[in-house]
Amino acid sequence: MTRRPKPPLFLARAPYRRRRLRDAARLLPVLGLFLLLLPLLWTPDARMALTSGDVIYFFAVWLGLILLAAAFAPGLRGGEGAEDDED
Repeated sequence: MTRRPKPPLFLARAPYRRRRLRDAARLLPVLGLFLLLLPLLWTPDARMALTSGDVIYFFAVWLGLILLAAAFAPGLRGGEGAEDDED
């Protein structure tokens, strides 16, 4: 008795993209935390005073995270996510 090799697993393009988009959306808070804590690494001393550049950077990162989340939102919308999660 010889076993037949298993056929390759085919993933449809749309569910695959939805899964990767959900993965990216899950990593967005981690990216945001890293970007918001990044100025602490480049300060030469442990100063606690905020400069105008720090404030501008903070709001630019905040705006960027909002825009990324808004770009992800249409792809995450939909009720067909339940059948994608079966492994």
